[in-house]
Amino acid sequence: MEFKHYSVLLEETIEQLHIKPEGIYLDGTLGGGGHAEVVVRRLSDGGKFFGVDQDGAAIEAASERLAAYGEKVTVIRNNYRNAVSVLKELGVDGVDGIVLDLGVSSYQFDTAERGFSYRYDTMLDMRMDQRSSLSARDIVNGYSESELFHIIRDYGEDPFAKNIAKHIVREREKKEIRTTFELNEIIRNAIPAKIRQGGAHPSKRTYQAIRIECNHELEVLRDSLDEMISFLNPGGRICIITFHSLEDRIVKTAFRTNESPCICPPEFPVCTCGRISKGKVITKKPILPSKEELESNNRSKSAKLRVFQRK
Repeated sequence: MEFKHYSVLLEETIEQLHIKPEGIYLDGTLGGGGHAEVVVRRLSDGGKFFGVDQDGAAIEAASERLAAYGEKVTVIRNNYRNAVSVLKELGVDGVDGIVLDLGVSSYQFDTAERGFSYRYDTMLDMRMDQRSSLSARDIVNGYSESELFHIIRDYGEDPFAKNIAKHIVREREKKEIRTTFELNEIIRNAIPAKIRQGGAHPSKRTYQAIRIECNHELEVLRDSLDEMISFLNPGGRICIITFHSLEDRIVKTAFRTNESPCICPPEFPVCTCGRISKGKVITKKPILPSKEELESNNRSKSAKLRVFQRK
């Protein structure tokens, strides 16, 4: 299957990056190379672009798409949490812009055997990096009822988390839960019929929760932001697109803390903690998709773009 991914908030992200032709840019979630190609086109021969992704299919697709740009482009298979250290090993001291598009790609959702979607009857998987040992199947069958409850409640924000966890544990005692449709049926039976009749698919929140746990998504984001902001050259910008409130809250908090890091009590006449601001938040409110984008791609409806600029 061809690697397809609609680049959400593409024009807005490119505009906010303030691309310099001779600059150095990093895309930590390269995907199919949609944002990347627009950035690379604007670079002179003196510019440099680094694309990082942990998904082998994304690396293959983006490498092919960006091949025409030659030595301006370096594609690296890795998790973006390691991007700064990898670039330092390559002799890069800082970058002029960073992009993180945290959404699951259309390719990942629409390739049945990847097991990301509740729409296809396939083996449970959900690994963004298929070299990883932990899969959705391991979580569903191996985590305790308490662990499942906390994941579904905290990462899926599902009001029926306790009952869903209870049903999963009860059913796996009969036999291993191996497929998406088996899990769908368990979740459906754990949610009251009157709730199931309206709104989103009953599995949506649980699948989000399991995927986040499987790929350590929030942990990776939380652990990466301060280092990435510090890696920006003066005036450089980091643009982050999130797709649910948990991610957005982490980004918003990290940006605010890097802008105003002082922890001195308000009554102190001068700062004594020694924490220095790294820059400023450009987007006091997130940038949202346009009406036109929402009409052409309904998967963009929850997207939010936040931007931070280095001093």
